[in-house]
Amino acid sequence: MTGRAAADRLSRRRVRRVKERSIEVVLFLPASVSVVTTIGIVVILFSESFSFFREVSLADFLTDTQWTPLFADAHYGILPLLSGTLVTSGIALLVAIPLGTLIAIYLSEFAPFTVREIGKPFLELLGGIPTIVYGYFALLFVTPLLQVFFPSLPGFNMLSAGLVMGIMIVPYISSLSEDAMRAVPMNLREGSYAMGATRFQTAWRVVTPAAFSGIAAAYILGISRAVGETMIVAIAAGMQPDLTWNPAEPAATITSYIVQVALGDLPHGSLGYQTIFAAGLTLAFITLLFNVMGHVLRKRFRQAY
Repeated sequence: MTGRAAADRLSRRRVRRVKERSIEVVLFLPASVSVVTTIGIVVILFSESFSFFREVSLADFLTDTQWTPLFADAHYGILPLLSGTLVTSGIALLVAIPLGTLIAIYLSEFAPFTVREIGKPFLELLGGIPTIVYGYFALLFVTPLLQVFFPSLPGFNMLSAGLVMGIMIVPYISSLSEDAMRAVPMNLREGSYAMGATRFQTAWRVVTPAAFSGIAAAYILGISRAVGETMIVAIAAGMQPDLTWNPAEPAATITSYIVQVALGDLPHGSLGYQTIFAAGLTLAFITLLFNVMGHVLRKRFRQAY
C-alpha cells in the first residue's frame, strides 16, 4: 500500500507539472504576440529600406532640404518631413503635458469623489473619438478661430493641427498620470501634512515626484502618440513637404506623406513607393529615441526617490 500511495503521489505531481507547464505555454503565447509583431515590423522596415538606400545615399537622405520623390527632379531629403513632424508634435506636447499633468493632480489630490468618478470617464471619452473627427475639427473650427486673431494665417497650418493633437493626447497623459499618483502610499501624504505642508505643496513636492516614474511613462506615450498621428496633420496641416519651423505655415509630416503615397498609384517595389519605408524607419528611430530618453529619466528619478 505504501508503494502504491507513493506512486499515486508521483502521478498526481506529474499531472500537476504538466498542467502548470501547459498554463505557462498558454500565457506565454499571448505575451509573445507583441514581441513577434514588433520584430516583424522592424524586419519589413529594414528590408524595404535597404532597397531604397541602395539607390539613395544616407547622406542625401539626412541632409537634403528638399523632399520631392515623385517629381521628375527627385530629391529624397527627409528634413522637410522631419521638421513638420517635430513642430506639430512639439505644439501638441506643449498643450498636453501641462494640461494633462494639472488635470491629473486635480483628480488625484483635490477633486471630490463624485467629481472624479464622473469627470474621468468623460475625459477618457476624448481618447475614443476618431482622429479624422479631430482633423476636421481643427480645419473647420480651430483654424477659423485662430484666423480671427491672426488674419494672415493660411487655411492649412501646423498650429491648429498641433493644438488639436494636444487636446487629443490630454486623456492619455492625465489618466495614466492620475493612476500613478493614486498609487502613491497615503503615509507619504500624511507625513507631509504632519510637517505642515498644504495640499498643493504635498501634491506638487511629494506626490508628483514619487509618482514621476508613472508620469514619465504617460509622457512617453503622449510623445509617441503625437509623433505617430496621421489624420489630424493630413487634414489640417496640409501635405506640402516644405522645410519650415514656422507653425503658422503648412507642412507635411512623415505620417501624412506615408498616407499620401500608400493611397496613390505607385507600383509596389518602385523607388517612390519604397520611400514610405525609409520614412517609417525614421519615425521608428525617433520613437525609440524618446523611449530611451524616458527610460533613462525614470531610472534617475527612481534612484533619487
